[in-house]
Amino acid sequence: MKEKILAVLEQNSRISLEELAAKVGVSAEEAASAIDLMEQEHIICGYNALINWDKVDQERVVALIEVKVTPQRDMGFDTIAERIYQYPEVQSVYLMSGGFDFTVIVQSGSMRSVANFVSEKLAPIDSVLSTATHFILKKYKDYGTILSDGPKDEREMFLS
Repeated sequence: MKEKILAVLEQNSRISLEELAAKVGVSAEEAASAIDLMEQEHIICGYNALINWDKVDQERVVALIEVKVTPQRDMGFDTIAERIYQYPEVQSVYLMSGGFDFTVIVQSGSMRSVANFVSEKLAPIDSVLSTATHFILKKYKDYGTILSDGPKDEREMFLS
C-alpha cells in the first residue's frame, strides 16, 4: 500500500484524500494514517509545486555544478555534502558515480550570482578539488512533467 500511495502522491500531491484512497483501494482513514506514518519516518519529506519559471517574468538562472572533492577521513562524503547543502542558493546535492563526486543544483537571480557562489563559497571549501558549472538554458521535462508547449516551428517537429 505504501508504494501505491507514494506513486500517486509523486504524480499529484494535491489529490484529495478521498481520491487517493479510491485509487489505492483503501479507506480515507487508512490512507491518512499511512501518510502520517510516512511523514514521521521521513519517507515523505515534503510537498513541492513544479513551476515552469520560463513563463514567469522574474529572471531565474539554474546551474548544474560538477564538484570533485577529497573525502574527509572517518566522515566520507556526508560532511562535505552537508556543508554544501546549507547554502540557500543550493536546491539539490547528489553524490555521483563517475568522473566527479557531487552534482550541485543552484538557483539564483543571475549568472554573476552563480559565479560568485562558486568562486566565493563552493570552491574555497577545503575538500573541494575542482568545479565545472553548466547553466540550464531551458527545461523541457522536469520530474516527469513536460513543461514545453510543443515545437514552435516546423523544423523542430522533424527532430524527434
